[in-house]
Amino acid sequence: MLQRFIPVVIALGTFAACGDSSAPAAPPPLELQVARVQKRDLPLSREFVGRTVGSIDAAVRARVDGTLVGMHFEEGTEVKEGQLLYEIDPAPFIANLAAAQGELAEAETSLAEAIADYRRVVPLAKIDAVSQRDLDLAVAKKGVAEGAVKAAQANVESKQIELGYCTITSPASGTIGFTKAKVGEFVGRPPNATILNTVSKLEPIDVQFNLSERDYLYFARLAADGESQKGKRDLQLILADGSISPGTGKVVKLDREIDAQSGAIQAEAAFPNPGKILRPGLFAKVRTVAEVRKDAVLVPKRAIKELQGRYFVFVVNDAGVVEQRSIEVGPLSGDQQVVELGLQGDEMIAIDGIQRLRSGMTIKPKLVNLPE
Repeated sequence: MLQRFIPVVIALGTFAACGDSSAPAAPPPLELQVARVQKRDLPLSREFVGRTVGSIDAAVRARVDGTLVGMHFEEGTEVKEGQLLYEIDPAPFIANLAAAQGELAEAETSLAEAIADYRRVVPLAKIDAVSQRDLDLAVAKKGVAEGAVKAAQANVESKQIELGYCTITSPASGTIGFTKAKVGEFVGRPPNATILNTVSKLEPIDVQFNLSERDYLYFARLAADGESQKGKRDLQLILADGSISPGTGKVVKLDREIDAQSGAIQAEAAFPNPGKILRPGLFAKVRTVAEVRKDAVLVPKRAIKELQGRYFVFVVNDAGVVEQRSIEVGPLSGDQQVVELGLQGDEMIAIDGIQRLRSGMTIKPKLVNLPE
């Protein structure tokens, strides 16, 4: 009975074997974007963070103590140099001036008496009608009286100056800010504001920023080599919203020393400010071309794989075979990374799907052109 089923089993086995003779087809290679490595002259920029300030920021100060009785400007508007801004109650200073003038008159009266005595004693002394002591006393009295008049005159001038300080004028032409004191307040002593306001010249606008020691030495050496000079290098002003202010600026000031704590030196650059849109206190970045790298090798930043501080790209040959290659990177320029070592500048590299790539893989490359 068993022998009857053996041919059937063999036949079924043979049929199954014939059905498995065709293996599944291999998946097609991945289609990935590739691009030619770029090689061109590349201007490399450096940026420095700073704040805008007026090209003139003139403080308006109360130089005498008193009650503010007048404010003769509109806050946030343009004022002219010498324009009346504030008035301090002049009554106490008028009184002080009158007292000083009275003291001067008294001193002048004493001087007149001393001169009269001196003129009377001198002829008598010549004929020995008075003693030498009387002559010396007259001379001394006259000298003391003359000194008292000079002191009284100086006191009068001082009181006149103080009275003049009761009217506060603009120290410069520019935009005036919000007042730090109102009419009726006592000004001139803490805790009341001594600085009543600030007038700023907004055209041009200045930007203060810091240079590290390394950056300072770099640009200073360029200047020494004649490649650049302070005030000659063009600067761009990048605002907080990412926009670039129209026009270019120049360095106008450089501090005399490197700050020992921060290791930086402060610089100030002037920029055009059409329409006076920019105001002091704005966050800004100053950008300048630091160098032009000749025949720089450039790859898109997204084409670079980083692993434990090492950098790699995937080079693809004409047959689509992938090779993982180690590189050394240089500075970043926008979305392009400068490659210092590892590429010649004529290779084709994968620019997407790099996490799935391994050396030896074969892909279907789709060549795309990168923007310049």
